[in-house]
Amino acid sequence: MYLRDIGPTEIGGFGISNADDLLLIEDIQLVRQTCSVTSVEFDDASVADFFDSQVDAGRQPEQFARVWVHTHPGASPSPSQTDEETFSRCFGGVDWCVMHILAEEGNTYTRARFNVGPGTDRRLRCRTVLDCEFPATDHEKWFEEYCENVTVFDPFASRRSAIDLYDDADWWQQPPTAADLWSDRLFEVGR
Repeated sequence: MYLRDIGPTEIGGFGISNADDLLLIEDIQLVRQTCSVTSVEFDDASVADFFDSQVDAGRQPEQFARVWVHTHPGASPSPSQTDEETFSRCFGGVDWCVMHILAEEGNTYTRARFNVGPGTDRRLRCRTVLDCEFPATDHEKWFEEYCENVTVFDPFASRRSAIDLYDDADWWQQPPTAADLWSDRLFEVGR
């Protein structure tokens, strides 16, 4: 819920599963990504680094590379065509995978896909415990992780012509990160 509400865009990550119950997600890990109101694009090198760190931590791929978690900024958790294409393209080569979408008002959509045998998709019920904090609750750390990994892309932020953009002296600068846009929130965390 925290990641869904922190910014104005979709946000994505990988669910880290319990070793004994692969559908029990114990943590969500962000990777570097560029996000808009309608999409999330993971940085390939960041995904590779994340996978390496998980293997180094002793986890099997089915514990960290099978559950794709992302948010929708509106109230509808229904997967978009882009979500469906991403799910097929990025998770089509594994024996099983899960797409979980969390939208506003606690609405969720969760579906498992089995790519073995005849293959099938199955909607899953999702239960999220929100009424208490847990040992890993650390809003300040979560905010820092968000700021380090999420770059917000707003295609409507600039109304200037392309020639105006080319003539600007700062054309080479990277787009703002979440930290740039919401740095004042750092001071609010933990109060």
